[in-house]
Amino acid sequence: MSEPRFTLTRDGAVATVGLAGPGGKAVMDEAFFAELAATFTELDADDAVRAVVLAGAGDHFSYGLDLAAAAGTFAPWRQATHAGARQELMALIRRWQSALDTVANLRKPTVAAVTGWCIGGGVDLAVACDVRVASADAVFSVREAKVGIVADLGSLQRLVGVIGDGHLRELALTGDDVDAARAAQIGLVNHVHASAAETRTAAADLAARMAANSPLVLRGIKDVLDAERGPRVEAGLRYTAVWNSAFLLSDDLDEAMLSFLERRPPEFTGR
Repeated sequence: MSEPRFTLTRDGAVATVGLAGPGGKAVMDEAFFAELAATFTELDADDAVRAVVLAGAGDHFSYGLDLAAAAGTFAPWRQATHAGARQELMALIRRWQSALDTVANLRKPTVAAVTGWCIGGGVDLAVACDVRVASADAVFSVREAKVGIVADLGSLQRLVGVIGDGHLRELALTGDDVDAARAAQIGLVNHVHASAAETRTAAADLAARMAANSPLVLRGIKDVLDAERGPRVEAGLRYTAVWNSAFLLSDDLDEAMLSFLERRPPEFTGR
C-alpha cells in the first residue's frame, strides 16, 4: 500500500487538506490523482465539513506533475501508433482531469493557501479552488509550454475567468514565473501575506468565515456561479484531452523530459 499523498486535519467546520506528495515531495503522480479524487469525494459527503483549505504540507504548494514518473507512464504509448493507444492516453488524461474536477465541483467553499512554488499542475489545482491566498515568497508558473505539453488539467479553462484572457495567454504561452505581487495584481490571488504561517492562518480564517454562513446558501452560490462556467470548462477539458491524446507524445516532449533529467535548456523542433 502506497504512502498517503495528503494529510487531513479538521478544526470545527473547516477541513485542511495538505499536499504531502510521494516522499513528502510536492509533486503529482498517479497515486496523487486517485487519492485527490477520493479525499474530496469524502469531504463533499461529510456534512460536518462546511469549508476546505488546500495547502502544501511542506514549504511549497506543488511542483506539478512528477516528470520523472510521467516519463515512465508515457513510455509504453510513445511507440504505439494504433488508435487504441491514443484512446488509452485520452482516458488517462480524462481521469486526471476528473480528479481536479472533484475539487472544482465540491459543494463547499475552498481556499488555496499557496506558499513557495506553484507550478504546472499546481496552478491547475489552485485555480480549481474558489479563492487563492499566497505568501510573499509564492511563485506561480503555467509551466507546461516549457515542457512540451498543452496544459490539460484545467488552468487554460478556469484561469480565463480569474485573470482574463490576455494575462492567461501571456502566462500560458511563455511559461514565465509570476511572483506573488504580480499574481495579486492580475487577480490570480486575493491576498498576499508575509509568511507561510500567516498565509495558512489567513486561509483558515477566510474558510471559517465562509463556513459560518448557511451551507445551503453556500452551495447555491457555487451552483449559480458555476452554471455558466461549468459547461464551458468541461467542453474545454474534453477538447484538450483529445488534442493531447493526438499530439502530446512528440519529439518535443521527449526532448523536454531528457533536458529536464540532464538539467539543460530544451531544444524544441515542433515535431
